[in-house]
Amino acid sequence: MELLDEAVVPEHARAVKQEAREFAAEYIEPNAADYYETGEYPWEVLEAGMDAGLVAQDIGEEYGGRGFDVHEILAIAEEFYRADAGIALTLQLASFGTKITEEYGTDEQKEQYLRPVAENDQLSGLAVSEPETGSDLAGMETTAEKDGDEWVLNGEKYWVGNGVEADWVTVYARTGDDSDDPYSNFSLFIVPTDTDGYDAEHIPEKMGFRASKQAHIEFNDARIPEENVIGAEGTGFYMLAEFFNYGRVVVGGHGLGLAAAAIEETADFVHGRKAFDRNVSEFQKVQHILADMLTEFNAARTLNWQAADRVAEKDNAGLWAAQAKVKSTETANMCAERGMQLHGGRSVLVENRISRVYRDVRIPVIYEGANEIQRNLIYGQAQW
Repeated sequence: MELLDEAVVPEHARAVKQEAREFAAEYIEPNAADYYETGEYPWEVLEAGMDAGLVAQDIGEEYGGRGFDVHEILAIAEEFYRADAGIALTLQLASFGTKITEEYGTDEQKEQYLRPVAENDQLSGLAVSEPETGSDLAGMETTAEKDGDEWVLNGEKYWVGNGVEADWVTVYARTGDDSDDPYSNFSLFIVPTDTDGYDAEHIPEKMGFRASKQAHIEFNDARIPEENVIGAEGTGFYMLAEFFNYGRVVVGGHGLGLAAAAIEETADFVHGRKAFDRNVSEFQKVQHILADMLTEFNAARTLNWQAADRVAEKDNAGLWAAQAKVKSTETANMCAERGMQLHGGRSVLVENRISRVYRDVRIPVIYEGANEIQRNLIYGQAQW
């Protein structure tokens, strides 16, 4: 069975999808179990991905990248996450946040910060969430105050991918206190990680995505020059909201890859296991569960690729991106849970891949905006 077929993939994204599939088979799948067990950062796989031209290539060709669009990044995500979610996230976070600078930054910012990432000489990161605040973008408390020709950052950020490993991060910080328009109180900044007052450490170990590292960052009077503001002061919320439309479609791809892995593992298991003198797959109840898994997967994938079209065309992008993120990530949860049940007692053995998938699927329903918040967006942006 070919779950991640190219029928729904635009023709221009099919070649890179095949590149990603071959890379995943050679580098991600064989190393997934070991990296999950050790929880180490997969530098060797990341470097191989760089050599293969599959890391940080969403940056435009004029700055050294391959200019992958949302369809191509989604195609890569499906293949990488099917192989292993933790390694996949590390590969896709290598250029996290750079699309904001590419869209709104100055020519100088693009040349100084985008090119080294596209050429795989540097890593980037995006710092938005805080220890006490996640999906509430208007509730963040990290501040940036103007002092002459510098900005001074104070506060904390949490769940920052590459917060330790990155060379620079895009930081979302409060720069105003307008109670009438709270969304205009935030700005985005490029912050090199060697800035005095930037202190980062890895957060405690996670139950899933173990090959991906997130950080807790503290800013203590961290000073950056005025030219490191991205776009106009006070527009950070709006830039970030647009960026998340793109990101949520890709996170939907995270869910699709994980759902595909769960279905494949479960189908292989039940067709090869006997109980009561026949294959487990011969029981009608098992067949119905597999049928439901496949149906929900195909529904999610169809919606996700349609959402990619809408985001690319900027056609009610927020509504479609939120729907894709909810449907695909929750389908992954359903498929993993059903897969665990059909594996029976063996499902809890760490050596079985389904147990790893089961832990991993719990995470994408939360990041890039928890699914409960996505439902608020869906209702609010739908034309009832």
